[in-house]
Amino acid sequence: ELEQTGKVKKALHIHSPVDGIVVKVGVRKGQYVTPKTELYMIADLSNIWVYADIYEYELPWVAIGDKVEMTLAAIPGKTFTGHLSYIYPYADSKTRTIKARLIFDNKELLLKPEMFANIKIFAGKQTNVIVIPKEAVVQSGKFKQVFVVTAPGKFEPRRVKLGLESDGRVVVLSGVTAGEEVVTSAQFLIDSESNLREATAKMMENLKENAKKKKSTDQDQDKTTETRQNDK
Repeated sequence: ELEQTGKVKKALHIHSPVDGIVVKVGVRKGQYVTPKTELYMIADLSNIWVYADIYEYELPWVAIGDKVEMTLAAIPGKTFTGHLSYIYPYADSKTRTIKARLIFDNKELLLKPEMFANIKIFAGKQTNVIVIPKEAVVQSGKFKQVFVVTAPGKFEPRRVKLGLESDGRVVVLSGVTAGEEVVTSAQFLIDSESNLREATAKMMENLKENAKKKKSTDQDQDKTTETRQNDK
């Protein structure tokens, strides 16, 4: 219009070349603009990207194309279904997580940018794994442990390494074997608290004893080396 009339107007009608919703306004009335000035940011929100963090140990079990479900506190009672579209090739050095990109249909425009959500990824099924109730795991300082039933009313603490978690159950990578019975929190309410204290104290005693033995072995090796040097 400016080229056709050669006249400068105070107001111009600018038409967007794409359909969408204005998610960012880069100018204000009366502001000086140049050809490089970003006036508006327009996005198509009918399909949205959601970013999720995956822990390192979970990475081997997820893959592009996996089904994903999402729930939000802002939209109670509704579950959104999508899929995992991309896994980034690097990890966050602080959180030790890997970012994944998920895609969801949003034709109703219920989902808004910058919302927080809970994500559930349906990974491939695992076979021949040991699974225990999540409530059986006891957080003890820097490590996780479970209590294995060795006899009626007797428990043995075991340090465990855990894997994937799903629907209140967790995979045990090491620490217990198939067929062993682990104690859940509900059972602890029935059994005496002294058994728990006794078992925990025994485990801590064993850890200290092992540390002392290792230190003693190291000292003996140092003395042996010194004696050999003196003989020379």
